[in-house]
Amino acid sequence: MSAAAASPTLPVEPRGWEAALQLRFARDGHVTRLVERSHRGPLVVQRPFHPEGDVCHVYVVHPPGGVVGGDLLQLTAQLEAGAAVLLTTPASGKFYRSNGATATLQQTLVAQDGALEWLPQENIFFPGAQARVSTRVQLRGAARFLGWEVSCFGLPARDERFEQGEARQSLELWHDDRPRLIERLRVDAAVAQARWGLAGQPACGSLLAFPATPALLERARAVECGEVTVACTLVDGVLACRGMAMRADLLRAAFVSLWQALRPALLQRAPVPPRIWAT
Repeated sequence: MSAAAASPTLPVEPRGWEAALQLRFARDGHVTRLVERSHRGPLVVQRPFHPEGDVCHVYVVHPPGGVVGGDLLQLTAQLEAGAAVLLTTPASGKFYRSNGATATLQQTLVAQDGALEWLPQENIFFPGAQARVSTRVQLRGAARFLGWEVSCFGLPARDERFEQGEARQSLELWHDDRPRLIERLRVDAAVAQARWGLAGQPACGSLLAFPATPALLERARAVECGEVTVACTLVDGVLACRGMAMRADLLRAAFVSLWQALRPALLQRAPVPPRIWAT
């Protein structure tokens, strides 16, 4: 047998769309402005808004509306000293059924002595999806962070459970190059249904606030979250509120209530919802 014939044939994972978006924000007098943006592929932002005067609200848009196997999306946002930014999305992210290839979303958020809010709408993982989602928040100096990530596994409105596929997620918060919180989540059919996993509740998520105090923890625990199960802890200066629900919209509504209660105390700002949430 020839050497060529003996060499194994390695499977090649199908390539999809590759998209990257880089944003940089800086303070200009009393106003934060988007001073630099570059993108490759289908990942863009609408024009910045300033409904509060100084805080820059920006909507991250993925025009295709969904992510398929082989796609790679990368978002990087950097805040210079003193900048105040609220990032959100106009619609839920969707990870569609895969033929085996992995859909990947990588998000890196960096703040230097500024105030960063990361408030995206939920990610929906369709049955059969193969997905990897990672979010890394890097804070330096007196930077403050308030944000969440919400996931929905399956399509509960259609009574379609997450019975095939796998989603791997990571959420990290670092301060001055030291890890404050590192979470890993792997969900498949067994985890989605097991009592030690999601127990049949398709929606789960985490809301983080930093730097947090015991008073901020008590403020969070006093929020009424309705049908949603929420547990709040304070470790290493990070307030982590973790929730589970039968519907993603209920969980997101609970997180909005928490954000409204925590924002004045952490950022000294009244809660001004992005206009896109009302559409």
